[in-house]
Amino acid sequence: MDIYRCAGEIPPPPAARAVAIGNFDGLHLGHRRIIERLKKGAAALGVPACVLTFSPHPEKVFGPARLRMIQSLDQRLRGLCEWGVDVAVVWPFDRAFARLDGEAFAARILAARLNARVVVVGDDFRFGRGRSAGPVALKRFGRRHGFSVLAVPPLKRGGRVVRSSRIRDLLGAGRIEEAAGLLGRPYAVEGDVIAGEGMGRTLGYPTANILTPNEILPRGVFVTLLEWKDRRYPSVTSVGFRPTFGKRALTIECHVLSFSRNLYGAPVRLYFLGKLREERKFRDADALHDQIATDAAAARTYFRRRPHL
Repeated sequence: MDIYRCAGEIPPPPAARAVAIGNFDGLHLGHRRIIERLKKGAAALGVPACVLTFSPHPEKVFGPARLRMIQSLDQRLRGLCEWGVDVAVVWPFDRAFARLDGEAFAARILAARLNARVVVVGDDFRFGRGRSAGPVALKRFGRRHGFSVLAVPPLKRGGRVVRSSRIRDLLGAGRIEEAAGLLGRPYAVEGDVIAGEGMGRTLGYPTANILTPNEILPRGVFVTLLEWKDRRYPSVTSVGFRPTFGKRALTIECHVLSFSRNLYGAPVRLYFLGKLREERKFRDADALHDQIATDAAAARTYFRRRPHL
């Protein structure tokens, strides 16, 4: 997949493109529907399938509160590549860009810079200054500037539309299995293994401490899979503040079952599969040791019942 991370990198388009527009944070099942329509439209025209996305997210620029993203930009781009997208354009979103009116966006970016012949959006897509335009206006602009528009209806699960905001709420509440049902896969964070304080090893359960750029970290103790060098290892992970030891920094501590390799400095990916319990404070280290043993046993049971993982 070709990736252009700023407007200046985009070469003059020699041929037409099919373009899907959106933030695509999380790449959930609703996004997959849009990408499948994009690929179908691109194949019908014999042109590349291109995604136009934005960084930072518009709500990080204009939102009243700090938006936490489900994925890092690199995760999002990697996922789009895995879904079969040919070109990804990451357009910098700032206040100057936000002042473009709807037709200027259609003319200058979709038509002139991307040479769009078909544009695919969700039917709740809003664009232009003050988010004043939607799919109806985009179709009107498309007729003037040489592209057709396909507005994809929303996907519903459990009687509600699948949205990134809904998944953020579920992850923030630790409801990872419900979030996975909307994502179409387990939630995952990525990062490097860093040196910790050795508390897990002292307790007999050494941990890989993970430093991640991901912004949403579900709190609690979870059954997880740790991916390292394209292999996945059953594990149990605590995400929290280690209240038994009076710590204040949020940490990700992953104990890999039946595994003793030194992972310091290694890039890893951690998949959250099921929640075992909330984090809590124990009376002493011995009580914590006993609970970790119980958690590890529960994780082993989880994997025995799911040998396909």
